[in-house]
Amino acid sequence: MESPHFELSVECVHGLLLDLARERALDPLLDLVVHRLAEQTDAALARIWLVREGDICTSCPMRDECPQEVPCLHLVVSAGESRAEPDVDWSRIDGDFRRFPIGKRKVGSVAATTEAVCVEDVRQDSKWIARPDWAEREGVLGFGGQPLVYHGEILGVLGLFTRSRFCAEALGSLRMLADHAAAAIANARAFEENARLREQLELENEYLRDEISEAQAFGEIVGVSASIRQIEEQIEQVAPTDATVLILGESGTGKELVAREIHMRSDRAERPMIRVNCASVPKELYESEFFGHVKGAFTGAVKDRVGRFATADGGTLFLDEVGEIPLELQSKLLRVLQEGQYERVGDDRTRTVDVRVVAATNRNITREVKAGRFREDLFYRLNVFPIEVPPLSKRIEDIPLLAEQFLARAIQKLKRRARLTEANMAELQRYDWPGNVRELQNAIERAVITAKSGRLRFDLPRSERASTPGGEPLGDAEASDILTDEAIRELERNNLLAALESADGKIYGAGGAAELLGLKPTTVASRIQRLGLKRPASP
Repeated sequence: MESPHFELSVECVHGLLLDLARERALDPLLDLVVHRLAEQTDAALARIWLVREGDICTSCPMRDECPQEVPCLHLVVSAGESRAEPDVDWSRIDGDFRRFPIGKRKVGSVAATTEAVCVEDVRQDSKWIARPDWAEREGVLGFGGQPLVYHGEILGVLGLFTRSRFCAEALGSLRMLADHAAAAIANARAFEENARLREQLELENEYLRDEISEAQAFGEIVGVSASIRQIEEQIEQVAPTDATVLILGESGTGKELVAREIHMRSDRAERPMIRVNCASVPKELYESEFFGHVKGAFTGAVKDRVGRFATADGGTLFLDEVGEIPLELQSKLLRVLQEGQYERVGDDRTRTVDVRVVAATNRNITREVKAGRFREDLFYRLNVFPIEVPPLSKRIEDIPLLAEQFLARAIQKLKRRARLTEANMAELQRYDWPGNVRELQNAIERAVITAKSGRLRFDLPRSERASTPGGEPLGDAEASDILTDEAIRELERNNLLAALESADGKIYGAGGAAELLGLKPTTVASRIQRLGLKRPASP
């Protein structure tokens, strides 16, 4: 007696078509298709394979049939129930048929030709079944395979195994479902891509908002010193390339400014520069911060998240304080630098990225390598083009320009009036600035806040360094016991200016410059005239 033919009910087809039109997320959409089909009478197993890049080529069960790493069919969703082994989970997608080379076997041939395959009865056409014993054990008789095609592009294959014979009418219904499913898959991918781009833009905006105050604080590179001119020349040399740059220098010297200048003068300037402060990332979150994670990868991972590498794709990734990266993560960082490949936490899909890396550190990385705290191969990979930013104490001739720039910004920001006098400049140039440019900026802003009648006062620790006009340290008894006549005159001039500034220009009386210096007022007045100084106007 001939077995009955498999049929897709009208209710199933219509209901599925309506629900496909409503679903915008890819994974729920795929689940919807196979589970609805698997619920039909005599349906055994429903599956969908999608075309994706080869990813497990070395371990793929079908590697002998597909020697090259090319796009293939990936099993992405499966639904059905076993009669012979009820405890076996047919929703798994990691079995022997999780990949099909395009053009191989019945599923691969559907993708290669975009033509449907209909096996009415496997008992009469067993060449289409890879495991006839499985079909006999499960009572599987028919198979229908339809290509998922959208606007001429093959997206994948929809396959349905049945326990009754598969007829032409069922294949036609499956064709209708496959066409609508392909359109729904394309739309879901578009929605997800839009969501991904939106999330990436939101992350970029978040990162840029975090960085904008610091970026504006330093503005453009300012200075006339030889070291600044050398840095500008190095930036001009390396910016047009994709070479990895390692910026060395103390905290607060403006290493990020150098990184931004490299990015802005590169071919990647239209794409974002994303910064990672490696010193502020919790150790257990480094991998997620760099590479992202998928939903459920760990406690608290309530949704997929792209990492900094993906956000910086096409642009520049600035790894600030790179010496703080844990040793166990450094191999993964080295891999993405060398190969441009990584995986999100909790995901086995390999992703590619095009990122130019600029790193910075205030540590002695060579010493860290010798101590075993930093990988030598990663150091060499980062140290392709080193740029060293000197401390502010080594370029005091740049202090006046920086001070004027910071003052202008502080005045605009705080809506105050203030000016820098010669005495102010002399005081700023006498100080050592252990906090470098950042400390100078903060000192200027603090002085503007506390200024009275536009006069700036700086509450700086007493410096152990005095300076000649050329910026060389003097006055250290261990370094030199002899001062030149020019240096002595410069010290006298700066000291007198500081006293006048502190006394608000007053010479005579209590709190006057003469009292501060322990000199007669007539002596102070004479020195002012001899040195050609201008007394600050009294408030």
